[in-house]
Amino acid sequence: MLYKIQNIENQIFNIKSLKELKKILVELNCLFQNQNFKELEQVNKKQIGKRINTLKQNIQIKLEALNHLKHHIKYENEKIKKQAEHDFTKPGKQYSLGTRHPISIINNQIIFLFNKIGFELCQGPEIEDDWHNFTALNFPFSHPARDMHDTFFIKKSKKILRTHTSSIQIRFLENNIPPIRIISPGRVYRNEKISSSSHCVFHQIEGLYISKNVSFKDLKKTINYFIKNLFSKNTIYRFRPSYFPFTEPSAEVDILDNTSAEQKKWIEILGCGMVHPKVLRNVNINPEIYSGFAFGVGIERMTLIKYNIPDIRIFFDNDIRFLKQFK
Repeated sequence: MLYKIQNIENQIFNIKSLKELKKILVELNCLFQNQNFKELEQVNKKQIGKRINTLKQNIQIKLEALNHLKHHIKYENEKIKKQAEHDFTKPGKQYSLGTRHPISIINNQIIFLFNKIGFELCQGPEIEDDWHNFTALNFPFSHPARDMHDTFFIKKSKKILRTHTSSIQIRFLENNIPPIRIISPGRVYRNEKISSSSHCVFHQIEGLYISKNVSFKDLKKTINYFIKNLFSKNTIYRFRPSYFPFTEPSAEVDILDNTSAEQKKWIEILGCGMVHPKVLRNVNINPEIYSGFAFGVGIERMTLIKYNIPDIRIFFDNDIRFLKQFK
């Protein structure tokens, strides 16, 4: 028995695993149950029992130390693993970022250009009433010009989806006095057949300038500034007489398309004119004192020209292959 105890004491110092230590602890407990231990004289039994208990205490201390070391190693390994996962020296993850829609790009460019020359941004509702969308703009109820602005009507209501952002101008004029210089961007609706060049939903920016002694010359200078800055200083354009109920005289502006060397053609980009006296009277502004001009730009049309896109319908397809080309 003493030989076994001595052997266990020698093994303790070389043990490096919990499994081996627990095995020795079981062997010590078995010594107490050994028949030889029970047959020992009382004096010897007391000395050997004390020696075994001391040995068990040493083993228990060693066991706790190894347990602590095990948990420490596990903690350090987890710490290293976490540091590896959050290694700020490693290349970052790449995320696919979206791009601005081409209509938004052109819309923002136009707003920026007119902000530079003092035009204030003004917005209004897309669901309108007849007064602000038609009547106040010199579209009498039976006027044939309303056919050009056939729109969508709200059931069981006198409300409509606006056909142009001129309705925003009327709302602004009703609550403000000249001088007035505003642009009104937004989505508009017309009951038109969807094709490569037209859609029932599109976007406009309309401008309005009301003050004393405003002339057609002021309108031409503003349009010249807009075209030369949005396209290029070499862009060739022309004013062509036209008709709009809310302006008199009225004109449409075309630019010369030089993309094809074989066939040059004029492309309409906007409508404009001097604000009709009846429109000013409808908003309680005296046309004998004040005058002004207005213009309207189709954003889709400008975007088609700017980026040489052949079909307006592609703007509404949400095709990632198309949209990711724009920054």
